Amino acid sequence: MKIVDAKVVLTSPGRNFVTLRIETDEGVTGLGDATLNGRELAVVSYLTDHVVPLLLGTDPHRIEDTWQSLYRGAYWRRGPVTMAAIAAVDVALWDIKAKVAGLPLYQLLGGASRERVRTYGHASGRDLPELFDSIRARLEQGYQAIRVQTGVPGLKRVYGVRHTVDTAAGPRPVVEDWDTAAYLRSLPKVFDAVRQEFGPDLPLLHDAHHRLTPMQAARLGKDLEPYDLFWLEDCTPAENQEGLRLVRSHTTTPLAIGEVFNTVYDYRTLIGEQLIDYVRSAVTHFGGVSPLRKLFDYAAQYQIKTAVHGPEDISPVGMAAAIHLDLAVHNFGIQEYAGYTEATEAVFPHAYTFTDGHLHPGEEPGLGVSLDEERAAAHPYEAAYLPINRLQDGTIHDW
Repeated sequence: MKIVDAKVVLTSPGRNFVTLRIETDEGVTGLGDATLNGRELAVVSYLTDHVVPLLLGTDPHRIEDTWQSLYRGAYWRRGPVTMAAIAAVDVALWDIKAKVAGLPLYQLLGGASRERVRTYGHASGRDLPELFDSIRARLEQGYQAIRVQTGVPGLKRVYGVRHTVDTAAGPRPVVEDWDTAAYLRSLPKVFDAVRQEFGPDLPLLHDAHHRLTPMQAARLGKDLEPYDLFWLEDCTPAENQEGLRLVRSHTTTPLAIGEVFNTVYDYRTLIGEQLIDYVRSAVTHFGGVSPLRKLFDYAAQYQIKTAVHGPEDISPVGMAAAIHLDLAVHNFGIQEYAGYTEATEAVFPHAYTFTDGHLHPGEEPGLGVSLDEERAAAHPYEAAYLPINRLQDGTIHDW
């Protein structure tokens, strides 16, 4: 079997998605997700101009060799553009291999370790009544664990809380504002109110989204301890891995980190010193199924669990790959699942299902996801950016 064609499809059914479609001489095809929110065209070029020519004529079954060739052979390693491109190839090749075997991908990863995959959903509100309504809506959808994001008094636009966007400004980043002191004062009160309204048993999560210094993160983790969070996510920019030592020494609130990480080297201190409780990287941004499985096995030696990044800008192809991994690995923790628009679901028909707050990848051979290229073509690329964040005095801050 040989690879005879590889095509990059860019579509925007509500959001931009980059999909790699690999075709073999025996008619078996595979899909991979290469979406990099706000930098999609960079990955499209990387794949089209540099990676696809290297794939033609090669054996699709040689997944590990292909991965190592794309990672080591380029000399310039790591980084989100490179790793998203490699991820698309890796996932597409696993899709092909599983289809040839006539098995769903999770069976090639060792089979199921559980019956279904637990998820958490997103709830947010500018104030408590709006937040409570959002939590109730997620519960009605079946979610059994909820990420809580809320407005901060005195701030107009805050991460994780939907707000009106000025479309007349064109494709420029939305500017959010930030005041760390106000956030640290208000958030414990929010979780106190949520616990009073929804009781002690509902698993609650929160994402600080890299906004805090290690000392501020340590304070927040300690202040949130009475509310028994499932985790506090991205409490400080984790490129400074040593900073988590301070956070860990001051709080027992579980910590989740890693959605912006691209390789195992980003985790070395965090895992080796047991400074976190959950690894958060996405299949799409970590180089694919192959390296993410290795990361999970590494984390398992330290009783650290998995929690694959799963926002709306991971396509259903990337989501399906995550669900197959979730079902297979022993140290699974929880899966983020934001869901998709009807248009996205139509472009990417899939076998995975969401029932009672849990996902299952289905039993179709391969990933269980297809790409409707005609519908994809009806949703052309639209330039878009992630927001940026500024302090009250106008200084750029972490987003």
